[in-house]
This record gives sequence, C-alpha cells and structure tokens, in this order.
Amino acid sequence: MSSDGGKKQFWKRNVSKVPGSIQHVYGAQHPPLDPLLHTNLLKANSKPNSASVRAKKVTTFQEFENITSDAWDVGDDDDDLLAMATQNLNTDVVMETANKVIQIHSTLQEQKQQNKPMETSGEQLDDMEQADNSVENTVKSNSGSEFDTSTDLNRLETTLSVSPTSPTLSAAGIAEQNSSDGPLMSEREMTRLEKFRQLLAGPNTDLEELRKLSWSGIPRQVRPITWKLLSGYLPANVERRESTLQRKRTEYFAFIEQYYDSRNDEHHQDTYRQIAIDIPRMTPESLILQPKVREIFERILFIWAIRHPASGYVQGINDLVTPFFVVFVFEYIEGEVENFDVSSLPDEVLQNIEADSFWCMSKLLDGIQDNYTFAQPGIQRKVKALQELVSRIDEQVHKHLHQAEVEYLQFAFRWMNNLLMRELPLRCTIRLWDTYQSEPEGFSHFHLYVCAAFLIRWRKELLEEKDFQGLMILLQNLPTMHWGNEEISILLAEAYRLKYAFADAPNHYKR
Repeated sequence: MSSDGGKKQFWKRNVSKVPGSIQHVYGAQHPPLDPLLHTNLLKANSKPNSASVRAKKVTTFQEFENITSDAWDVGDDDDDLLAMATQNLNTDVVMETANKVIQIHSTLQEQKQQNKPMETSGEQLDDMEQADNSVENTVKSNSGSEFDTSTDLNRLETTLSVSPTSPTLSAAGIAEQNSSDGPLMSEREMTRLEKFRQLLAGPNTDLEELRKLSWSGIPRQVRPITWKLLSGYLPANVERRESTLQRKRTEYFAFIEQYYDSRNDEHHQDTYRQIAIDIPRMTPESLILQPKVREIFERILFIWAIRHPASGYVQGINDLVTPFFVVFVFEYIEGEVENFDVSSLPDEVLQNIEADSFWCMSKLLDGIQDNYTFAQPGIQRKVKALQELVSRIDEQVHKHLHQAEVEYLQFAFRWMNNLLMRELPLRCTIRLWDTYQSEPEGFSHFHLYVCAAFLIRWRKELLEEKDFQGLMILLQNLPTMHWGNEEISILLAEAYRLKYAFADAPNHYKR
C-alpha cells in the first residue's frame, strides 16, 4: 500500500516534467520573453516555490482553450463577411459584370501594347457604370448592407492586369518574344543567360567559373562561343579571339587546298568512299541529306583522317561532327536547324561554321583518340570498366545480363564509339555535351559513369526481358525520343554521384 502511495506521490511530484506536458512555444502566439521588458517577471520566476508547485491546480483542456488567444480566431469583421457570403447573390448579374470587366480590360491592354492612346468609348464607360450599379444594387438587395463596389472592381481589374494567366498579357508576352524571334524564356533562364553574358564580357574569361556555370546547361544564345572556349579552340583573352579565329580558319582551308584533291588517289580513295557511305546514315536526316551539308561533312572528315594517320577515319567519328555543326549554325539562325535550308546562309558564314566544327571536333578527338586507333583499345577498356562498375552498383542487373548471355561489348561498344549519340535525340546530345565540356576529361572519363547511369535507368525494363533476343532488341532501341533536358539532368546527376563514389577509389568496383 505504501509502495502504491509512493508511486502516486512520485508522479504527482514530477508532473511538470512528464513528457507531453504543455510547454511554452516560441512562435506567433508565444513570442520569447524580452529580458528588458519582463525583468520583474523573470526575477519573480527565478526562484520557484516548491510548495506552490505542489499546490498548483491542474488546468483542464477546456480552461486552457478559454484562456488561450488564437491568432486565427474569426473576429467580428470576418463574421460579417462570412454572413454576407452566405447570401444568395444574383449569379447572372455577377457573371455578366465580370465578363464586361474582362472585355474592357482586354481592350485597354491591347491599346497599351500597340502604343496607342488609351481611349475608352462612351459606350464602354456606360457599360462599366451600368455594371457597377448592377452589382451594387444586387448586393444591397441581398445583404442589406453597402460597401464600395468600385473598389472591388478595381481590385478585380488589377488582379487581371498582373495575372500570369491573363490571355491578353500572355498574348502580349508571346508577341514581344516573337518580335525578337526567340523562344519564350523563364525568369530563371534569363538570369542564367545574364550570368553567362557577364562572364563572357570580361577582358579575360574565367574558364573555371565558366565550366561551373556550364555544367548544368548552357543557354542557346551563348552556346557557340562557350563551346569554343571550353574546347580550347578560342583563348580566354577577348582581344586575341578574332585573330585566332582568322588564323585557324585560314589554316583549315589551306589544308583543303593541299589535301582534298587527293581523295580519289589510290591511297585515300577507300577512306573517302567509306566517309561518303557513312554520312547518309547519320541523323537528323533532314539536315544530313542536304547536299551542302554532305559536302561540308565530307571535307571535315577527310581532312581529319589525312592529318591523323595513326587512326585514320573510323566509323563513329562522323557522328561527332554533328553537334558542333548544329550549335555553330545556331549562331546565325533562330529556328530549329533540322528544318532549315543551310544553303541559304552566305558562303562566308558556311566556311566559318565548317572551319570551327573541324577544329572543335579535333580538340575532342585529341582526348579520346585511343578509341579509334587499331583494335580500338580505348573502347575495350571502357566497356570492361563499365561491366565492373555495373556489377558493383546493381548486381541483379549484371547477373540478369550474364544469365541471358548478353555481353557488354555487344551493346556498350556503340555507346562508347558514338558517345550515346545513337541512343539519344540530338537535343539531348547537345545538352549532354554542355556538361562533358565542363567536366575534366568529360568525353573520356565522365562518359563511363553516364553510360552506367544510363543502363541502370532501364533496370525495370531489362529485368522484365527474359531472353537474349528481347534484351538486345531493348538495348538497341531504348525509348528516349521523348527525352528532354529534365531527363538528361537526372541522368547526369546520377552519373556524378557514381563518379564521386568510385572515381577516386577504382578498387571499390573491382572483383
């Protein structure tokens, strides 16, 4: 009995410390005490009397609720508004008034966009006044109280004028964008574009900052100059760029004059014939099948093969020209290049695009040339590394491929040889290359982790296929035609995570 009394006494004595007891909450309803304003209160509470604690009456929830002021309690004014809202207003009159306000507002906005003096006709003014009176009379008759209806109509009109979904405003925004022949840009995209322009405007571009900014994508307007800088084709110093461009372009066309006539010679005709066969197989067909584009690609690939006899021309190199060519065409057009007649550009512009594409492709291939030398040892190593990496990050997928007798070389060779260009739409390849050129050894090293992330991306679909044929058909025809920047950003983020985990610890993914 005494023990029971002791337990009760224990819990009674420590009731203020029981978890869940009501404590002060420092927020909108209970701001923290200010020592300067509550000095006396703090002094009075600094030495609490133990007897008073024991004798303290337990507050019931109902009493606590009554003495607590809630910031969201409905006041008298709100009661009036709620009561007014419950009245049955004439819906037809209200809808008619709203339609008139929208119509008049649209007319005023159109006049403003056309830089015309905003003149409201007498009929429109009469309609507005009649609408005001209709609403006012309706509210008076239904609620028995009066309020300023003109203020409410002004609020409605103000809301419509700043609403992002306003038809008039949206049309005006589109017209303004179309006047500059550019796509609609979000506020975030405009901010990023401004950052790029500020960085590129300096006398010496900070390439490290440019790489950081470019990792998550480069705006189309500045992509040509940014790619030339990141690839090492142009110097960081602004004053030297024009002279560098002139010198390199002149040098390229000197190569054409020196070597291109030898394309039908016995030693070079096989190379030229293979180039001529491979180009029509490239994508996008609407661009590649243009005679002018084919001539440009034939010259670029043949000159590169002649100047790099260690590898010569290898199938797959032809695909690497397309992104550079398309991006550099963007510098002179506003629409999509796939539907553009390249031959309509001036000859001087086409020559500049051709020379720039050649040199930037050469810079890229300098870092991955062992992919295209005899027996392509670079690709062999990368495919082997991909197999080891996947076996560590997703053993189930790795075993599933092994049990179906699918060799990584059978599908990943093309991923390495063409840098995923045959697996992704061209728009995605260009976005992918934004990051590749921002990464140290992006095309040679980071691409491995992108391929690993790309394979695991189709984990569910791969595990659903049970035989060799089904797996190979899936791996060679992955459904990426709907992909855009969002999917590529997710892919790159996963690839970066894998690189961060395994790049500096290669033994972690070796058996």
